[in-house]
Amino acid sequence: MHKIITLSLLFVFSGMIGFSQNNTIENFEISGNKKIKMAFLKRVINLQEGSVLDSAVVERDIRFLKRLPSVANASYTIEKKQNGQYRVVYQLVENFTIIPSFNVYTSNNGEFAYRIGLSEFNLFGKNMVFGGFFQKDIYNSYGIHFKAPYLFSKKMGLSLAYKDFTTQEPVFFEPRNPVDFKYNNVSYEAMLSYELDIKNKFEIGVNLFTEDYEFKRTEGDERPDPPITELITDKQLYKFVYEYNNVSYDYQYVSGFKNIFNYQYVTTNDETASPKFSIAWNDFLYYKRYGVSGNLACRLRLGLATNNNSPFAPFSLDNNVNIRGVGNTIDRGTGVVVLNTEYRQTLFERNSFSLQGNAFVDSGSWRNPGGDLGDFSQSENIRVFSGVGLRFIHKKIFNAVFRIDYGFGLTENTQGMVFGIGQYF
Repeated sequence: MHKIITLSLLFVFSGMIGFSQNNTIENFEISGNKKIKMAFLKRVINLQEGSVLDSAVVERDIRFLKRLPSVANASYTIEKKQNGQYRVVYQLVENFTIIPSFNVYTSNNGEFAYRIGLSEFNLFGKNMVFGGFFQKDIYNSYGIHFKAPYLFSKKMGLSLAYKDFTTQEPVFFEPRNPVDFKYNNVSYEAMLSYELDIKNKFEIGVNLFTEDYEFKRTEGDERPDPPITELITDKQLYKFVYEYNNVSYDYQYVSGFKNIFNYQYVTTNDETASPKFSIAWNDFLYYKRYGVSGNLACRLRLGLATNNNSPFAPFSLDNNVNIRGVGNTIDRGTGVVVLNTEYRQTLFERNSFSLQGNAFVDSGSWRNPGGDLGDFSQSENIRVFSGVGLRFIHKKIFNAVFRIDYGFGLTENTQGMVFGIGQYF
């Protein structure tokens, strides 16, 4: 009896060894990378030469590679050899990653404004990001940033940023009756990131900044001075971000679901002038392909902040952020509900260039500072805009999407053009 059991176990064990040997990856290659370092690629992907072939691992690697800024697209081939083992090849199409940016627009008072920048998204061939910008919008602004998502390991990274940002901002001491302030924000930020797996990522960090609000009287404005004419405060912002990403990319086409949760806690050294507060918002993003060249995109943003009755409320109504065509920072609130929906249709595609058209509806509502949740249903707080746009896309340059949108109000007689780099969401 013991001999039978022993022979049976040996037979099963031998079969398992034979099976694993016949499914072993004898040769594993990566092709198409020119600037991306091979050592970096082999450190961050999961498939290894000599391991057992697992199609789920291959699919995860390809999805991960497509998300890298340096990769325009990725695919794979699997070849079974005569000895029963396998040869696997990952084929990459690299992006051009030294990307200039140049935006021209009109500021709130009608003056010419512009923003120029340059970023490298594959520094040292390790998918590190380093860049900066200069902006002229009445006042000068500039900033630099560095991001290394795989600096410490295939899961943990670091990002650093410095910004000296100055704009002319409308401040709402009275609803819909803003006064202009010169706003300056000098900040230093450090963030740690950790990728639990291909779908789940966490970030935590701190931002130390100084805010300076200075009242600027507009020529011809004879209203009395606002209650506050100058405010300077040092603040500390503690940030937590959780991202669930189950999105797949095929050049300009996107499919899947993504969820991004942001929480920030802001403290200050002068609570009498600027009390501490919390702010949180969540973005639900859904993408679906239709046919060969159609793409539906939806974003739902829900956000709440500490409900201070302050003219410096954190959520803004701005056509560059949430509702296209509404204007630049026309209102503020302590809560927000925004739904953006658009359908993208490829109109022309040739080699590395693609032209997309889109039709969209943007809608949202805000809670007034010091108000209640009933503000969301008040008609004066609801905005609905619709419009059309174009996307000029270079498929092998990272984020090379130049967008133009024209939005017009369905709830009010307002319209406007919105320009930008990258898809709106």
